Amino acid sequence: MLERFNRLMNIIQYLPWIEIFIDLWRVGNKAIRGLSVEGMYEVLEYESTLELKDLKGKQAFFRKREKVRYLQENIIAYQDQAWGDGRILQNYRCTPGTPVDIYRPGSKTNILISLREVKNLGNIDEFNIEWGIINGFVRANETWETEVRHRTKILKMRIIFPKGRPPLRVSLIENLLRRTSTLDQKNITRLPDGRWQVKWQTNKPKLHESYILNWKW
Repeated sequence: MLERFNRLMNIIQYLPWIEIFIDLWRVGNKAIRGLSVEGMYEVLEYESTLELKDLKGKQAFFRKREKVRYLQENIIAYQDQAWGDGRILQNYRCTPGTPVDIYRPGSKTNILISLREVKNLGNIDEFNIEWGIINGFVRANETWETEVRHRTKILKMRIIFPKGRPPLRVSLIENLLRRTSTLDQKNITRLPDGRWQVKWQTNKPKLHESYILNWKW
């Protein structure tokens, strides 16, 4: 027994401990960074507005402002996403950057935006994006969805209804949680020009959750 113990101690004595500790530190550091960094950037603030332009829902306009902080080095492109019924992405515009490719792998359309410069860890950009929608909201019961694809601090959603057709009922659907809640009057206001506004926001929304505003009008 003592002889086996002495042999074991001799083996341990000659193991390359420094190299082992360095390798362990590298693996641990990589794991920590992997847990703390999800994707190329985090969203500091996301604010979107869907404006229904006419009483029949044939013309609509969408715009959003997304303030992001990059979490990696050497970022040269940003990926936007569009969705909805009807003819979407009418007169698509974005700043900063230039849209260089559009592809649709599933139910949603991806837009690849070239930043035209290199972004690094800690850099901040504020994207302003807009597009038109034709025949997208022609039913009496409609929805508008926002999916949280990156770690986000503040999420704001707004829908503006025409003066002659206010929302009769508005609900918030949290898809992953399978939870539906009815918005109350504090979320629905009348603007000075007579149009109606539905506004909802949350801090630190759940990653990969889809927040859906459902309304009857």
